[in-house]
Amino acid sequence: MSTSKPSKTLLIALGGNALIRKGQSGTIREQFANLRVPTRQIARLSRHYRIIITHGNGPQVGNLLLQQECCDAVPRLPLEILVAQTQGQIGYMIESTLDTALMELGVHSKQPFITVISYVVVDENDPAFATPTKPIGPVLSDAQAADSPFPTRLTAKGYRRVVASPRPVTVVEKREINQLIDMGFIVICCGGGGIPVTREGRSFNGVDAVIDKDLVSAVLAEEIHADRFIIATDVAGAAIHFQTPQQQYLNAVTVAEMEAYLHDGHFPPGTMQPKIEAALQFVRQSGQDAVITSLDTIEDAVRGRAGTRITTG
Repeated sequence: MSTSKPSKTLLIALGGNALIRKGQSGTIREQFANLRVPTRQIARLSRHYRIIITHGNGPQVGNLLLQQECCDAVPRLPLEILVAQTQGQIGYMIESTLDTALMELGVHSKQPFITVISYVVVDENDPAFATPTKPIGPVLSDAQAADSPFPTRLTAKGYRRVVASPRPVTVVEKREINQLIDMGFIVICCGGGGIPVTREGRSFNGVDAVIDKDLVSAVLAEEIHADRFIIATDVAGAAIHFQTPQQQYLNAVTVAEMEAYLHDGHFPPGTMQPKIEAALQFVRQSGQDAVITSLDTIEDAVRGRAGTRITTG
């Protein structure tokens, strides 16, 4: 193994399915077992790359909201506090499985890692605040929805609370993250899209919103000058004509080609669409490649042997 210090930086965005797979109830045992798949690959990659890990938190923050609905004995917490809680929870779980993976390679004493509780600035005038659309928390009955102090929306599962999903502007801790990367740390950050805040003078105020994890990962990847942006999810890559007899996974695609596919409606909103938008944003701004791949093939995607790679052309 080379003793030279890695110079290239990967930002790897783990989807929520890294912890809870389809059909699972989401026990802690299941979540730890699922995390072993990406963390073993990340441990091996850390010998050759500087690494930042971001992650989703949808099921976990939803569970906390459901627990709050079931208990009136303690005051309920605002959404940004629940996001902070899940950042710590999932950061611990990633650290624990990553430590085991590094130990298996015999390098755990040489490779430090750290979780950074991160908050992300959004624009208080973002149009998303006028039309909340992001469902969160438990399913409500018709009566509960009518009496809810929060905006609600009828979804496929029933009525649910909805919050705004504004676009991220900047990651507040970007300088600290950069310094930690330079010091050789694997950094876990921006969990669940980060804690959304707005600026008020020199201070920040938490807001009731949810930021898309992939979009904030793209912003951070630009801000820390990542050499590659990897979005790891539950499919092999981006596909056109998805779930039809004509389905076709894309391999190497230029920005112009992917923009045309996006314009033609090939990528469903709320699933693949934000991943494509995040990848395109990073490639346009940085000139570096972005890859969408499965959690099982992160290493192969880094080596150019798996996933959908988006390039400048």
